[in-house]
Amino acid sequence: MNIVISGGTGFVGKQLAETLIEKGHHVYILTRSPEKKLDTKQVTYIGWLKKGFDPLSQLPEIDAVVNLAGTSLFGKWTKEKKEDIRSSRLEATETLVDMIGKMSKKPKVFVSGSAVGYYGTSEQDAFTEDTTKRGQDFLADVTYEWEETAKQAKSLGIRTVLARFGIVLGDKGALPLMQLPFRYFAGGKIGSGEQWLSWIHVLDAAGLIAYAIEQDSIKGPLNVTAPSPRRNKDFSKTLAKTLHRPYWTAAPAPVIQKALGEMSTLVLEGQCVYPKKALDNGYQFRFPALSDALEQAL
Repeated sequence: MNIVISGGTGFVGKQLAETLIEKGHHVYILTRSPEKKLDTKQVTYIGWLKKGFDPLSQLPEIDAVVNLAGTSLFGKWTKEKKEDIRSSRLEATETLVDMIGKMSKKPKVFVSGSAVGYYGTSEQDAFTEDTTKRGQDFLADVTYEWEETAKQAKSLGIRTVLARFGIVLGDKGALPLMQLPFRYFAGGKIGSGEQWLSWIHVLDAAGLIAYAIEQDSIKGPLNVTAPSPRRNKDFSKTLAKTLHRPYWTAAPAPVIQKALGEMSTLVLEGQCVYPKKALDNGYQFRFPALSDALEQAL
């Protein structure tokens, strides 16, 4: 298949491209800086989102489009940062839907990145794709807008998948930051430690997206998380054990809140999310257990 990826130079995007290449597909990666990239036999870099670029004129008939574009959540959530988080996701999604609408032959599937932040936060509730009530915080609002924009592809007759990512574990992303206190023998739970962390190994994140492209039965929300979410205290204990470091120092919530501001919700609050649709559709996780995922990632 010919598959377009926006955000294909990022952490998850790179792994997805590798996974799709291994399956024999040709990947077209949309980037603002194609001149800095080198095409290969199975990867072509296409310029977009900058004046003068016309990706449609450079693309062949496309079978699938994957949207992973969006600025990082990390950093102080100033008014400007929050607007960048929101606008970067909506702009990329709107541009892709518009591009798909102009294709003479439409792709069979559009997989658009989203986040488990859609569900809001809770220490008691568990969420699956059957959960319809959304959260009421900043991330939930952004995710809702993001998904509503992506749903416009449905009106074009295209199978649309809303890939709600949890914390992705690998050599980049959140894990390098999460392990630092443990590396310096100062690791422990964060805040109360009762907050849930819904995670997935990057190889499974890429594997599940590739699976969703291939499986016509998968549509709508898709939780891109492992089947074993953990509370922060348990995640931290497993991380400490994997790194052969002590687990003893708790990071008080007020300190985290003062240091990170509103972004502290990413680490002090969470949600227990299960990948019901992935399991119901037969996806086999390579790393269903946290200990194995951390061992491989580290």
